[in-house]
Amino acid sequence: MPTDVLMPQMGESITEGTITKWLKKPGDPIQRDEPLFEISTDKVDAEIPSPEAGVLKEIKVAEGATVGINTVVAIIESAGGASAAAAAPAATAAPAPAQASPAASEPAAAPATPAAASEGSSTEVLMPQMGESITEGTITKWLKKVGDTVQRDEPIFEISTDKVDAEIPSPAAGTLTEIKVQEGATVGINTVVAVIGGGAGKAAAAPAPAPAATTGAPATPEAKVGSAAAGPGTEVLMPQMGESITEGTITKWLKKVGDTVQRDEPIFEISTDKVDAEIPSPAAGTLTEIKVQEGATVGINTVVAVIGGGAGQAAAALAPAATTGAPSSAPASSETMVGSASVGERGRSSPLVRKIASENNVDLSQVAGTGSAGRITKEDILGHLSGGAKPAAVAAPAAAATTGAATTPGAPSSAPTPSAPKAASPAAAQPQPGELVPMSKMRTIIAQRMVESKRTSPHVHTVFKVDMTRIVKLREKEKNKYEQRNGVKLTYMPFITRAAVVALRKHPVVNSSVKGDAILYNKNINVGIAVALEWGLIVPVIKQAEEKNFLGVTRAIIDLADRARSKKLAPDEVSGGTFTLTNSGIFGEEFGTPIINQPQVAILGIGGMTKEPVVVTDKEGNESIAIHTVQRFTLGFDHRIVDGADAGKFMTDFKQYLENWSEDIG
Repeated sequence: MPTDVLMPQMGESITEGTITKWLKKPGDPIQRDEPLFEISTDKVDAEIPSPEAGVLKEIKVAEGATVGINTVVAIIESAGGASAAAAAPAATAAPAPAQASPAASEPAAAPATPAAASEGSSTEVLMPQMGESITEGTITKWLKKVGDTVQRDEPIFEISTDKVDAEIPSPAAGTLTEIKVQEGATVGINTVVAVIGGGAGKAAAAPAPAPAATTGAPATPEAKVGSAAAGPGTEVLMPQMGESITEGTITKWLKKVGDTVQRDEPIFEISTDKVDAEIPSPAAGTLTEIKVQEGATVGINTVVAVIGGGAGQAAAALAPAATTGAPSSAPASSETMVGSASVGERGRSSPLVRKIASENNVDLSQVAGTGSAGRITKEDILGHLSGGAKPAAVAAPAAAATTGAATTPGAPSSAPTPSAPKAASPAAAQPQPGELVPMSKMRTIIAQRMVESKRTSPHVHTVFKVDMTRIVKLREKEKNKYEQRNGVKLTYMPFITRAAVVALRKHPVVNSSVKGDAILYNKNINVGIAVALEWGLIVPVIKQAEEKNFLGVTRAIIDLADRARSKKLAPDEVSGGTFTLTNSGIFGEEFGTPIINQPQVAILGIGGMTKEPVVVTDKEGNESIAIHTVQRFTLGFDHRIVDGADAGKFMTDFKQYLENWSEDIG
């Protein structure tokens, strides 16, 4: 099935891109996410990965050409198309011999094996890129060994980079046939670290003959329907919403299975530590499968849904066959799972789980794991925190029941039974009254960032009192005419932002960033303005604020704040800031001591506006007391980079610009 390769949108304001180089030529095989071509826009040069595995069938846009976003630049013939076509005749031919006699149904199943083998070709497992600036990763642990069967999206190894520790899911179902990079080794991104063979395809095909032998010919048409229905669909992936974002939480599905969706129509909402956003559909078609439910948090590039294809029908067709299988195997497997979950495997967990356990002083040996092979998942640890020792309490009766069943009934076997409540009695101690609610994803990351910033930067704060009387009078005089003239309200934030930009131009060290052991003096002034939301805090960024006049800054502030509250911000609008403003004065406080937004070196806290008596000196030098409007501003700065003298000079220029305002407001 052909797949269109589109010119991607590399930012909200980007409308076109230039293809600078094709990395593949027609006829070349290509893997999913393998770089296919290079583009250049007015903001970024980038390699664009292939959206599908297959063969590059046609290049529609030549090197050097500039085209609009979403233009089809190439066509890839999907690898699934050929295998599906090959499988169709075998599935169609199967019913004839099956109807001849029950004995013939067994040979009829033989052709299915080559079909499964052809579909189950080896899949290379690559070291993923966990962020734009990440170039390598260290494999800290293999969660599977050679010969193990793995499912698609099941964690197979753990990696550590300079920004994140993460579990890496399998890109395909099958058998782990080779591990190429051992634990502890550090390799570059896109290095092949393992190979997964097509064992899953054979394993899936193997149960088919069993029902055929029992039920005769009707089993074969079911297999045929499954093959026909399971046509290729378009996978919907969890997008990466910023350089440092490694996962996202699906907060709401806007479509349900069976709904028709148009390309670029929003299909679900996500929440990350930087942005809440609606995610558009990558293709037009019918939503056939939702793989990740609301409230679940998954890594970037995880398949969360499927559009088109026959996933829904295939699952429905296979369900009866699975149900008619040997029922006796279910209890045996469940017993095995309980045993594995309650014995030595319980200690297996992800870095995130171990971090949560460490922060809450939880002994992971007391947490029952419900993941693969008894692995402790994030839900397990959060459930343990919210319910105390409930998993242990549930495990105790189960163990007691198993022990009772295994021993001869009698007085000795009944003795351990009353001891179970005694063992659970410490957990039943009087808890602190209240409700334990797990932090949202955004709140968890905010907490982490705040702690990291305090550990990283030696914070110093200096407070200046600014006489805002001149600006207050100007605003009162002009606000009605200003709104009629420009279509936006006149607030105090543009005055403060413009004064900060002017002062940052004079003192570039306050606009700098820390890069390892070096100082980066940023060319542009990108001002982040903190916006309080009902569900957390977000900091949209006014890019190149030094190039905007007063009216331009006013419109940018209102636009970003409105779209932040309606979850319409793009990823590049919440990153790249060089200096931050936070206005906590709207809640009445006189001033605060804000925490720096890393890797920036300064943040300006805006206090509340009050009327106070001040000493006023006229032109003749006479002094008098008058009531003026004053406001306190706090500069928090990183004392590694910014000295007290630099901070004082910056604040003095900032104060003078506001008190002696003369800029045209438009």
